[in-house]
Amino acid sequence: MPSLPSCIKAYDIRGRVPQDLDADLAYRLGRALAARIGAGALAVGRDCRTSSPELAAAVGAGLAEGGCDVRELGLCATEQVYHAVIAGKLAGGVMVTASHNPLGWNGMKIVAADAVPVSGDSGLHAIGRAAVAGGFPVAPRLGSTTPLDVGGEYRDFLLGCVDAKALPSLTIVADAGHGCAGPVLDLLEPHLPVRLIKLRHEPDGTFPTGVPNPLLPENRALTAAAVREHGADLGLAWDGDADRCFFFDETGAFVEGYYLVGLLARAALRREPGGRIVHDPRLVWNTVDTVREAGGVPLQNKTGHAFMKERMRAEDAVYGGEMSAHHYFREFRWCDSGMLPWLRVLEEMGRTALPLSALVGRMQSAYPASGEINRRLADPQRAVAAVAGRWLDRAVAVDRTDGLSLDLGAWRLNLRESNTEPVLRLNVESRGDAALMREMTDAVLAVIDGAGGGSVS
Repeated sequence: MPSLPSCIKAYDIRGRVPQDLDADLAYRLGRALAARIGAGALAVGRDCRTSSPELAAAVGAGLAEGGCDVRELGLCATEQVYHAVIAGKLAGGVMVTASHNPLGWNGMKIVAADAVPVSGDSGLHAIGRAAVAGGFPVAPRLGSTTPLDVGGEYRDFLLGCVDAKALPSLTIVADAGHGCAGPVLDLLEPHLPVRLIKLRHEPDGTFPTGVPNPLLPENRALTAAAVREHGADLGLAWDGDADRCFFFDETGAFVEGYYLVGLLARAALRREPGGRIVHDPRLVWNTVDTVREAGGVPLQNKTGHAFMKERMRAEDAVYGGEMSAHHYFREFRWCDSGMLPWLRVLEEMGRTALPLSALVGRMQSAYPASGEINRRLADPQRAVAAVAGRWLDRAVAVDRTDGLSLDLGAWRLNLRESNTEPVLRLNVESRGDAALMREMTDAVLAVIDGAGGGSVS
């Protein structure tokens, strides 16, 4: 069996350019994808990284030589590729992006018809091996390559997902991080009753202020300071390919994605009472209780966009959310979006006449959480075993949907290993006791650090 390229991961393609991913491999991946899909049209988009134009051209060439018609979106947000596939009833799509990975990296997100993700379990690994093996079948025809602009169409779709009359007139700090969010915001802005204070707005693949990843606490200061400086009502920031949106309240405080899942779930259930809500297992108490209070059905599922989308489709769920700021919507064919979440939050602020701090305040008090804490360790499995040895026998419930989750009654932890690096990710929550949450977070970290075999660079 041919070897699997190192850049082929569980959900998508990520690697260093050109060591792990270069134009030749991108072309081969295009040929292998064309052989798998057969005749049809595919959308190809790219982020603003300096290597993305070459890689997008190469994968497009492979698709065309394999007999597929290519619709070139050029620079766009990942969700615009999804929309092009859904709205155009295309055979699939490829987004060339490394999202929030370091400079020098790139990758691809691949979807089939109806924007169904192509992951390791559903063909990505087979495509990778076929790319290495070569020997591609001769296509009956050379596919065409034509540009496709979905900007205005996607803008109209987004605006159609909210009640425009309910949107309040607010001042919003919008930090695109020099990624792909800026052009989409420019399309939306004339149609919204908001004033956008734009930070790092123009796409710049050199990322002069660092790769946009607001999930990291050290990357939030600029957005938070701008909210306070301008007296804004809301702060927003996006990752590199703009499929994740992060929130700051009117004080400049960062709002953990965990509480946005509860807020957006409640909004979804107002539209469809009794609906199913899919959530990840890292932090759960607030989501479960909020969904049940709103008359919905909470469904826990393994972390990861491919797993979440598969479960949502199977359950016909109205909304799905992960604390890492991935939000999935049935009206978007269960795809994740970095634009729909803030429009929905804006709608909730207008409907209730409440600031974001008030909309999430009760949840934050009732279920204080640590946020995700990462530890790079020489021996992550040993650290997990040590935590289990300390608390497993005391747990009132144990769950291994994704990593190790222990319910200790008054507090709860989830500990999971990264799929791609020697990193442990810890989340701790409690029921209304922030001091206990902090105490137990420190206690768990002490066990992890003591048993992890030392840190790795």
